Amino acid sequence: MGVAVSGGPDSLALLLLAYSVRGNENVAAATVDHGLRPESAHEAEFVADLCAELGVEHQTLKVEVSDGNLQSNARSARYMALGQWHDAARVGAVMTAHHADDQAETLLMRLNRGSGVPGLAGIRSTTEIPGWGGTLFRPLLRWSKAELESVVAQAGIDPVCDPSNTDEQFDRARVRRFLAEQDWIDSQALATSATHLEDAWRAIEWFAAEDWETHVVPDSDEQGRAFRYFANVPRAIAIETICRIIAELGGTASRSDAGAAFDRLWNGANASLAGVLAVAGTEKIEPTGVTMRVWRFSPEPPRKTT
Repeated sequence: MGVAVSGGPDSLALLLLAYSVRGNENVAAATVDHGLRPESAHEAEFVADLCAELGVEHQTLKVEVSDGNLQSNARSARYMALGQWHDAARVGAVMTAHHADDQAETLLMRLNRGSGVPGLAGIRSTTEIPGWGGTLFRPLLRWSKAELESVVAQAGIDPVCDPSNTDEQFDRARVRRFLAEQDWIDSQALATSATHLEDAWRAIEWFAAEDWETHVVPDSDEQGRAFRYFANVPRAIAIETICRIIAELGGTASRSDAGAAFDRLWNGANASLAGVLAVAGTEKIEPTGVTMRVWRFSPEPPRKTT
């Protein structure tokens, strides 16, 4: 198992727990050095020294973070480096130390943004390494931060403190402070709700795959490739199918845009998104004689110029 270890209490606890269960021969660790703070190289050395004491293989991954959205770009660079390490080190999966408090923060942030079920599903317990592939596993989503800090304290280790975790120029830090100030909010209960939402999202994904296989039919005309979609499922599933149709036709549509297209088509109006024209219609299905909504998706014809 590959463990991503920054030197903070959460990831150190994950390293210690993995080591206690799997032993040093079955665990490898990696530390991503973003180079954003003068202390980062020293912190990577701290993790390397601890891994050496445990007999755990360790590698420091140095990355460059592009300008712009600092946290988002750092996250992308981090996962790209971990994906490369996943392949080079031949680990079965990369584990990160996201926990129940992280999950609660994520759920509140996404509720505040009006996210749909995919966003409200929060931090997934198992997914692909973003931007790379390979398995990303988060085994601590039912653990609280306090429990993880206790694991590290009992081991007699003084963890790294990243000041960005309390820097309130970042949304997450502000949400973290808000949760800490509320004695009536149970972060683990919020994390449990996110787990239920993840289950719901996986069900939607499953039915969307089934919808694609059973209700989308390839079609073509002088414009080229096209699809007919026999729309007979709830809106949340149809949105996923519409996004997939658009992708098959070479475009990219957000779920919000796909939802707006669904609403127009459901009401009998045509829709246009990401260079694709969707035409509403109905067909009588033989031998049952049932009339169904059938929507045709094809590349938009070239616009006439004067």
